[in-house]
Amino acid sequence: MTQNLHIIIIEDEAATARNLEYILQEINPDIKIIVTLQSITESVQWLTINGNDYDLIFSDIRLSDGLSFEIFRQINIKKPVIFVTAYNDYAIEAFRNNGIDYVLKPFDREEIQRTMLKYNTLIAADFKREQTKTAALLQQLQSATKQYKKSFLIHYCGRLIPVEAAKINWFYTANEIVYLHTGDGRQYVTEFTLEQLEYELDPTLFFRANRQFIINKNAIDTVEYFFNGRLLVKIHPLPQEQVLVSKAKAMQFRKWLDQ
Repeated sequence: MTQNLHIIIIEDEAATARNLEYILQEINPDIKIIVTLQSITESVQWLTINGNDYDLIFSDIRLSDGLSFEIFRQINIKKPVIFVTAYNDYAIEAFRNNGIDYVLKPFDREEIQRTMLKYNTLIAADFKREQTKTAALLQQLQSATKQYKKSFLIHYCGRLIPVEAAKINWFYTANEIVYLHTGDGRQYVTEFTLEQLEYELDPTLFFRANRQFIINKNAIDTVEYFFNGRLLVKIHPLPQEQVLVSKAKAMQFRKWLDQ
């Protein structure tokens, strides 16, 4: 077992984080949990300041402010990640973000010990080399298996209305309700969260602009420079609120538009 292992836990459930820390230190008393982070925002701030001064991350996927994959889009993570989650529908995305294993809740000592043995095996075999192999394999797997949503079945006034995904210009969330807006100006409520939609929608067509909006590339009229390095996106039909892309996501957004 690797000695003096420094681990970060990203988990918004305090009891789960404490249980994981207890099991890890029971497996190896030399393991040190250097920080427990509870949100995307907190994780990005900590990792920005502290860099890669750790050995391994244990991360939940669904956090209070979104999917933890957003952390890895904003920060260049060079160390391996073990994802611990109650959901098994994000496996491919997990491995695309430095994931070396995927542990389902509720977990026990045996499961955590198994994943730590895998970690030590990969480190001994050179993590970077194994990561490259895994990335290539997952790219093939994703192209062969991932099917993005092509339509949404909407409950409206006692009826079921099919709405093609490509005809949805943007999704918007307010007061924990997610609305979709079509190109002809119609608005419907969907039961999906924006975090779920990020996974279900074709990423070549849709982009998570911020915490409130996912927008369709075909709905964009213009993009303007805004204050503090942000971008102002003009879309149709025109929403009541401005669609702003943060400075941190501006480069990613521009690359998405240019592909």
